[in-house]
Amino acid sequence: MCLPPLHAKQDIASPQQTGKTYTIKGVVLDFNNEPIIGASVFIPGTSIGVATDLDGNYVLKVPANTKNIEFSYIGYEKKVVPFNPKDLNVFRVVTMKEDSGIALEDVTIVAFAKQKKESVLGSVSTIKPAELKTTSSNLTTGFAGKLAGVVAYQRSGEPGEDNAEFFIRGVTTFGTGKADPLILIDNIELTSSDLARLNTDDIASFSILKDATATALYGARGANGVILVTTKEGTEGKMKLSFRVESSFSAPSKEVEIADPLTFMKLHNEAVRTRNPDGALPYLESAIAAREKGLNPMAYPMVDWKDMLFKDFTTNYRGNMSLSGGGRVARYYVALSYSRDNGILKQVPSNLFDNNIKLDKYTVRSNVNINLTKTTELGVRVSGTFDSYQGPIQGGSQVYSQAIKASPVLFPAMYAPDAANQYTNHPMFGNYGTSANYLNPYAEMARGYKEYENTVILAQLELKQDFSFITEGLKGRLLGNVTRTSYYDLQRSYTPFYYALDSYDKTKDEYTLSALNPDLGTDYLGYSPGSKKVGSSLYLEASLSYDRTFVEKHNVSGMLVYTVREGKSGNENTLQKSLPTRNLGLAGRFTYGFSDRYFAEFNFGYNGSERFDKSHRWGFFPSGGLGWVVSNEKFWADKPISKVINMLKLKGSYGLVGNDNISNNDNRFFYLSEVNMNNSGRGMNFGTNFDEGYNGISISRYANPKIGWEISHKMNVGFELKLFNDLEIQAEYFKERRTNILQERADIPSLMGFQAPIRANIGEAKGHGVDISLDYSHIFNKNWWTTVRGNFTYASSEFSEYEEPDYSATPWRSKIGSKLSQTYGYIAERLFVDDEDVANSPKQQFGEYTAGDIKYKDINRDGIIDEQDIVPIGYPTTPEIIYGFGFSVGYKAFDFNCFFQGSARSSFFIDPLRITPFAQPYDPDNELGGKQANNALLQVIANNHWSESNQNMYAFWPRLSDTAISNNNQSSTWWLRDGTFLRMKSAEIGYTLPKRLTSKAKLENLRIYVSGTNLFNISKFKIWDTEMGNNGLGYPVQRVFNVGIQLSL
Repeated sequence: MCLPPLHAKQDIASPQQTGKTYTIKGVVLDFNNEPIIGASVFIPGTSIGVATDLDGNYVLKVPANTKNIEFSYIGYEKKVVPFNPKDLNVFRVVTMKEDSGIALEDVTIVAFAKQKKESVLGSVSTIKPAELKTTSSNLTTGFAGKLAGVVAYQRSGEPGEDNAEFFIRGVTTFGTGKADPLILIDNIELTSSDLARLNTDDIASFSILKDATATALYGARGANGVILVTTKEGTEGKMKLSFRVESSFSAPSKEVEIADPLTFMKLHNEAVRTRNPDGALPYLESAIAAREKGLNPMAYPMVDWKDMLFKDFTTNYRGNMSLSGGGRVARYYVALSYSRDNGILKQVPSNLFDNNIKLDKYTVRSNVNINLTKTTELGVRVSGTFDSYQGPIQGGSQVYSQAIKASPVLFPAMYAPDAANQYTNHPMFGNYGTSANYLNPYAEMARGYKEYENTVILAQLELKQDFSFITEGLKGRLLGNVTRTSYYDLQRSYTPFYYALDSYDKTKDEYTLSALNPDLGTDYLGYSPGSKKVGSSLYLEASLSYDRTFVEKHNVSGMLVYTVREGKSGNENTLQKSLPTRNLGLAGRFTYGFSDRYFAEFNFGYNGSERFDKSHRWGFFPSGGLGWVVSNEKFWADKPISKVINMLKLKGSYGLVGNDNISNNDNRFFYLSEVNMNNSGRGMNFGTNFDEGYNGISISRYANPKIGWEISHKMNVGFELKLFNDLEIQAEYFKERRTNILQERADIPSLMGFQAPIRANIGEAKGHGVDISLDYSHIFNKNWWTTVRGNFTYASSEFSEYEEPDYSATPWRSKIGSKLSQTYGYIAERLFVDDEDVANSPKQQFGEYTAGDIKYKDINRDGIIDEQDIVPIGYPTTPEIIYGFGFSVGYKAFDFNCFFQGSARSSFFIDPLRITPFAQPYDPDNELGGKQANNALLQVIANNHWSESNQNMYAFWPRLSDTAISNNNQSSTWWLRDGTFLRMKSAEIGYTLPKRLTSKAKLENLRIYVSGTNLFNISKFKIWDTEMGNNGLGYPVQRVFNVGIQLSL
């Protein structure tokens, strides 16, 4: 946030006298030194007044006979400043204090409404939009550690694929349906990708709804929590123009280190010799010596594939502009933004197209509010996001992965022409053998590109009517919005010409090449159409609310909301997916408050879902909460303790929330059977030669009309505390029991002949945890201010009912009582010492093994290591603890802030199959297209593996081999790693030019800043960025350095 330097000599309140009128100018700030938007500045007893703009600034013409100027804003104490024409400087900076009758600083956005934070009984976390700002164009990368109750982590840094995964209070369901939260931006339900594109400068408020009281009104959509975002609106006053421009440099935060080619060759020989002393070595000593001498790289290649494919860093750009203002009738806020995110892939010189990743994002937003009458307001919101992507055909992560799957010494990336190919005008990519069937990562990256266009258009009308002329406090609202989405992708590619070394004359240093696919290669870009998707949604909402205080003590409020939703998707390949999705809902909230001390609230959601049989299609989900503001009691207010504990609120809630999104759209009508009338697997052939065939009939799904709502039972208790007027603490303990989770029946014998799985609401899970937030703010004097903030979230969940085989004889194999994302495997004790150790140990059922291979623990002591010895190991793969802390400090025109993010109680596996050196890469998804390859040698394996000369029983890697050893590739504690880390997530230093300088250039504000993200990481794990978990061989998370300028006119 841009703050005016409080020390500067500014002409912000100047006596421009015209007759008997003065013009006063100033800025209204809160106790954090943050501008207050929309504060009222007026002359009491008159209609003369204005509202502050987006930077808290105001301009007001004042008659000379004015006595006082009043400043007010909900949540803050009214401030009255005497008017003295001889001392107008008192108006240049006006700081407002919290209303002592309101516990916290502002109003909270809750379901379908706003509430004073004092009266909020549900679990709601809010954050200032400025604190979500990141150097990335992806908003979700800034969530971790900044939002109490939100578990978030980022697994990739690839542009367009860098969304953070996030859950509210963890995951408490193990069904196949939705586990992530409901996301509403200006009441429009959108995806996490849409949230990721949102510009922080456009955000007015950001709230997280976590418990049943907070989410019950969303009924079927709120079981996993709700994220509520509202965008900025215009304020009354002159037109305000703001700009922000940024340029950044990004590089991998940490890269996987690959051993050099000579080490690769020497250890490849060792891998063969140590397993088979009589085996033929893959590399002659002469071939190794030739490379050591640096002989012709075409004949003796030594390729650093990562260096060939990737740059050290790349540059990115962002810019946005907003225009706001308005009068008494209409107000407007218009914003435009653009960002370009580039990848770190190198350009192939022979390509006439850019093969690097380029992601262009454009957004446009228009929010207009019109006062049709004194009691009627119309809101019109239109926004659009447009993404344009171009990048390698298989994606950046696949390019990175392939760089670790190719031999560095088999062939060069490209051959320089030999004598016979001096006039060959196409690139001569290297390969091996006779069929060009080896992986060449450089050719794979160079051979073409993929592009896609993604568009989301949103439009919304909102009509608000104040019915106070009927009865005080009665209001109504009608809202409708539509969304339109479209996506398409395509590929343009050529087939590389591959060559192999045919011969090499050492004396002449000349080589000849042979063309491997002269008739298959192409030198033009072909076209391949991809997927096309279109979709739309319609949402209608009608609500009636009542809020009134009687006898100055009894506050009563109520709300009823009726909602209709419909979604459509085109280009689907099944009947069920092509059918519209429809939901209806009625929700209500009723609150009572007595004397700002005692509060009670009841909420309900009554929802209908198309997914269930009509006998129980509708679900009723109530919730309730109680609260007590202890600090508003008379016995507290006048005592010394009130000067220490300025505010104390206790609260608790319990309720039910439903979830109907328990499977994908292709399998959502559980009360209907699905029959395949054209199943070739069930057909028969007839005729003399059996050449007449007819497909058969099969059942894809059995009807189960009893399948119904998944239900979340949520309990929440907590307190809110303010100390010394500076420190705010909010802490909550929560429990959840999730029942009726959809699961496949496991106790139905196969001999019953069912053709499809039988599903039922038989699963249960439970979870618990705490989330804590602390905020400290203090202004020391006109030059110094500081804020300190911290968040801590612990969320754990486990199976309580799960249909599984009878594990009474081996209870450690049962999932009941284990964490939902628990890892399972063998307990690895150490590496075998020698052949005697092997002979005297339990028999391991995973193929051959010898000294230097992994030894597992015999859990059931039957002398055999098999699946009966699999146990829960390590922590869950989803972190149970997420935390963050940071501070901001300002001195005169300078400001500095930094933030640390941490994660604990999570584990992940290193997949040994994917990093087994020298072996054919593990390729379950056929990413190599059947090509042969040899995994590279990771430096950590080269440095620390078991060998005859290093018989370390706890070496990182077992005895080397040039093929995957089944015994060593089992899921076990040997490959399990602690996911705990602490990261310096961000730091920023800024300078705001004094007003005396900006006013000369007719600028309201000008700030220059430098920032960084993912600056360093503290973790036991050193091979790749710990936050990436088991995705460490993918496109790395990026470290970003950014420089920006922000100005307003």
